[in-house]
Amino acid sequence: MSREETLDLLKRVADGIAMMFGSNCETVIHDIEKETSSIVYITNGHVTEREVGDSLSILGKKELAEVYKGVDLVNKKGIAKNNHFIKGSTFHAKGDGYHFALGINYDYTNMLMVHNVVSELINVGDSMDIAAVSNDENLEHKLEELFSEAIEYIGKPVAFMRKNDRVEMIKYLNEKGAFSIHKGIPTIAEKMNISRYTIYNYLREIKE
Repeated sequence: MSREETLDLLKRVADGIAMMFGSNCETVIHDIEKETSSIVYITNGHVTEREVGDSLSILGKKELAEVYKGVDLVNKKGIAKNNHFIKGSTFHAKGDGYHFALGINYDYTNMLMVHNVVSELINVGDSMDIAAVSNDENLEHKLEELFSEAIEYIGKPVAFMRKNDRVEMIKYLNEKGAFSIHKGIPTIAEKMNISRYTIYNYLREIKE
């Protein structure tokens, strides 16, 4: 393609990307042969506070050197003049008598703030499933719940379980904290029609 055809194609790609990803996405076309005023086309220039005639200004020295060598850059971190966080990629288009680079720069500062807020909101300590249970009635109800969940997990009634099914069920109940509940072992033993010593043996097998 000629210089004009290449530039026209890059402009259409730049417009499409900016429209697709919104106002936080800057797309910019550089004429690499114009070192101090490389920008020949830009959309959403507010992202990096640049305009046509400005230079490659958000990259470090190492990245700048790579760009001038024609090396594509993908998903690199940059800092804008307003100290916003930018993630950017640069792709080259070279031909006879021209060297353009299409830059895509996305301001993810707001997303980072949302990420931090969400991280705080979903940060939890230890499970309070057991701690929240306070009296005998609640303890019994909790064990009933865990036992029903375990039956569902194994996928068959106790009467049809083989030894490996029973061991797997004990493992499940142990992981859910059923045996940390007062009288958990004798209650589960009764429901499974096995002795408490069998449960202890299964627990030993699981640990081994």
